[in-house]
Amino acid sequence: METTAGGEVKPNADASSFQVQHQPPPAAEPMRKIVLVASIAAGIQFGWALQLSLLTPYVQLLGIPHTWAAFIWLCGPVSGLLVQPIVGYYSDNCKSRFGRRRPFIAAGAGLVAMAVFLIGFAADMGHAAGDSLQKRAKPRAIAVFVVGFWILDVANNMLQGPCRALLADLSCGSAKKMGTANALFSFFMAVGNVLGYAAGSYTHLYRIFPFSKTTACDIYCANLKSCFFISIALLITLTTLALAIVGETTPPAEIPETPEKGGIPVFGELFGALRDLPRPMWILLLVTCLNWIAWFPFLLFDTDWMGKEVYGGEVGVGKLYDQGVRAGALGLMLNSVVLGLASLGIQFGARGLGGVKKLWGIVNFVLAASLAMTVVITKIAEHSRRHAADGTLLPPVAGVKVGALVLFSVLGIPLAVTYSIPFALASIFSSNANSKAGQGLSLGVLNLAIVIPQMVVSVASGPWDDLFGGGNLPAFVLGAVAAAASGILAIVLLPAPPADAAAATKAMSAGGFH
Repeated sequence: METTAGGEVKPNADASSFQVQHQPPPAAEPMRKIVLVASIAAGIQFGWALQLSLLTPYVQLLGIPHTWAAFIWLCGPVSGLLVQPIVGYYSDNCKSRFGRRRPFIAAGAGLVAMAVFLIGFAADMGHAAGDSLQKRAKPRAIAVFVVGFWILDVANNMLQGPCRALLADLSCGSAKKMGTANALFSFFMAVGNVLGYAAGSYTHLYRIFPFSKTTACDIYCANLKSCFFISIALLITLTTLALAIVGETTPPAEIPETPEKGGIPVFGELFGALRDLPRPMWILLLVTCLNWIAWFPFLLFDTDWMGKEVYGGEVGVGKLYDQGVRAGALGLMLNSVVLGLASLGIQFGARGLGGVKKLWGIVNFVLAASLAMTVVITKIAEHSRRHAADGTLLPPVAGVKVGALVLFSVLGIPLAVTYSIPFALASIFSSNANSKAGQGLSLGVLNLAIVIPQMVVSVASGPWDDLFGGGNLPAFVLGAVAAAASGILAIVLLPAPPADAAAATKAMSAGGFH
């Protein structure tokens, strides 16, 4: 193979294939296309917000105890562990005339619609199959719910991975564009969160869909069902717009030529990608892993914490627990408002603090302090309990509620960084010339550092909490320790990313990343 001075490739006499050298990277797509693709995150996160705020209390109303509720959430990490690498690999290699990423995004949206139907109508289907309304445990409804929940998490993973990979494709190797695209994705996640938590905190939403309230589905269940109707309408609308308007530009160098062979080659590619990871990527995985060990207990039990520890209620007993859950949904909505604003200021904050690694480290210390404050707020709530004349427990005093809502709001800052910086760094590190994985598979590798901690937390948080007398605080305290460790490692070990993908290649060639 010979190359002219202008970079044109000429074949040797014995060459069996052509190889492009010195090919200039394609220009990044217009920002409006990146915004359209990033907006899909609003539809995804609307449904995810409903999961986080309403489904943990809902599964307990179906008869699953708190200790076992965390195991229901195992489906998310397990599906992420399997689905994201598979979808990422095949989207990197997809040769469909509709594009590499778009077929997977469309399939994910269709599966979300199916899952929402199963979750929303679980109580009705369980009752029709023989569940008794007089018994607390409703096994048939639980079975339908779990199936729908697993499908929903599979669908979410089918959507998020290709969406982020498509954003990286549209950025065409520009590190600055990748950072902006992931910040926009985080911003639209915040928009979806605000809409989802606002819908979850509104107690009369079921009146828009009067058929949602049935014999087996009370007001709480009907509100959940109505929220999901709105969620799927938003997701389908945004996905259709994005897929109809945004075409795909396929970077030629990023489509790996995979020999045809039996079986699923993705895991061999995944292990190969893990084996050949550069040192910066390994550090990124470690920091991300600790970061999610910190986050997941709170994301899993935040509204449950408000209902039990802050409001002092019990599941299915009186109205206090439900009031706490709704207050938690309000807190999550405030969290999302801060998340959206912080997402727009990430690049400015990184410049002001001397780089993304310092920004990530500092906000992880904020996360650690906030998780530790849950203990303080809980103890103040316990010492200020009030009772009515008939002995009924009253909601907490205003100061406790304000303190809890402020805590939710502050956590929006580190969450914005968690939703953007790790993915941007993974895209940048995987854009260098020595990378053996495409964007989809690289993001699947990063996803391992997210889902494995979630699996550990899902399995261990219930028994861990019971070991220290029940409640949610033991898992929150463990999360605070993990967040502090993540902050230290981000500042001390994580290398600063280069200015762009070309600089990354140059730095690695010079040995700067070894």
